[in-house]
Amino acid sequence: MKVFVTGVKGQLGHDVVNELEKRGHEAIGVDIEEMDITDKVSVNKVIKEANPDAVIHCAAWTAVDAAEDEDKQEKVHLVNVVGTENIAEVCKELGIKMMYISTDYVFNGLGTEPWQPDCKDYQPLNVYGKTKLEGELAVANNVDKFFIVRIAWVFGKNGKNYIKTMLSLGQNHDTLRVVNDQVGNPTYTFDLARLLVDMIETEKYGYYHATNEGDYISWYDFTKEIFRQAVEKGRLEYSEDKINVIPVTTAEYGASKAARPFNSRLDKSKLIANGFTPLPSWQDAVSRYLDELEY
Repeated sequence: MKVFVTGVKGQLGHDVVNELEKRGHEAIGVDIEEMDITDKVSVNKVIKEANPDAVIHCAAWTAVDAAEDEDKQEKVHLVNVVGTENIAEVCKELGIKMMYISTDYVFNGLGTEPWQPDCKDYQPLNVYGKTKLEGELAVANNVDKFFIVRIAWVFGKNGKNYIKTMLSLGQNHDTLRVVNDQVGNPTYTFDLARLLVDMIETEKYGYYHATNEGDYISWYDFTKEIFRQAVEKGRLEYSEDKINVIPVTTAEYGASKAARPFNSRLDKSKLIANGFTPLPSWQDAVSRYLDELEY
């Protein structure tokens, strides 16, 4: 199978291309240098010349706070909405599969019940969430053979992420304040890439949720486990008891530009129902990630 992958320089796109090639598929990875997704002519030309069997669309504007800036909102819309629609229209014309990577931010983040993949009660809290929802709708309204996969709390080797930030702060700070009232599960791009390729090899189209397995946790819980494992693996210079991680509420932490969801719990039972293998536990993912990470 020939699969076209956008955002190859990002955490997920990088891992998806590697996974495809590992399985003997032909992967065509592009980033903005090869194809500007906001340019309809460029999208038509590049994808049609590649003539793939499927497109996995990983490219997106993901800087959540920056998306709130008035001078950036037009660009965010161009990338997340217009760019996605451009790709969806080509996939429709060619009659090929399209996979779109989305986010729990399409929901309002309230309550404690996990969000169901087929829930249509969309109430995004911020510009990023609104544009990702519009991207979802562009795919669902244009493409017959679509997968929309929502993820959360992403980390991978190829780029910035929460774990790298915490490890850096842990080397230079003895006290950190971390929110404990935003709850969800992390997603390791290496594991996610395996699932996405499993899915694109099938015709089990529709909406899915995918994060690593394990109990739902707060950012505080996540941070404590990152430090515990990093100390155990000798990746931090001092003992765990000297890294004082203080749990605080979102209100106590202070407002960010973009509103964040309190409830990022994603129900993943549809994966099993459709015969897909869930991702490993998030604790296991953190352990493997720390073993792979160079810092």
